[in-house]
Amino acid sequence: MSFRRLGLSVAIAAALISVPAIAGNKLIPAGTRIAVAKSTLTVQPASEWNKLGARPGRNAETWTLDGDALNDLTFYGGIDAGKPLFREADRKNRPLPTVSATMLITDIPALLESSYRIALGTAAMSIGTVEPVTFAGGKGVRFTYAFTRQGETLHRRGEGRGAMIGGRLYLITYEAPALYYFDRSVAAARQVADSARL
Repeated sequence: MSFRRLGLSVAIAAALISVPAIAGNKLIPAGTRIAVAKSTLTVQPASEWNKLGARPGRNAETWTLDGDALNDLTFYGGIDAGKPLFREADRKNRPLPTVSATMLITDIPALLESSYRIALGTAAMSIGTVEPVTFAGGKGVRFTYAFTRQGETLHRRGEGRGAMIGGRLYLITYEAPALYYFDRSVAAARQVADSARL
């Protein structure tokens, strides 16, 4: 998607669901293998995406097709043991759960769920299906989830793939509003996740 079209989409989203303005985005070209999240994790998208300038964490980055409130593909690249998925907002009163080097792959969905419940301040978060897969060349897990952000009525669906490799967490999540946007872009997100390599 071109920046012009992205700008239009974000403007529409802002009018509908109060999306903040974006800045510092970068076009990710199709067909090029690229390292993500300041890590050795690489992916090769088959279509153009836009990398958002704002990072959710030190070793994380987000791509989108139409604006981060409408479809959000987030990479977590080699999160070390003892570190949270996201940047801490209130470490003293609401500390985020952290990665453990001994985590099982089935602990990965639970880590994301606990992190979202604290970071988004929502109790409306649930994990759906969980199944083993090969991810980034390692034994991993694929899972689905759903949530609603605090103060919103918009239901969002998500899908994640993650693995513990060398004691670090590698994870890719895709999420979008359940109505229309999730189904619209999930195939493009799955293609990117399928291409993940270390």
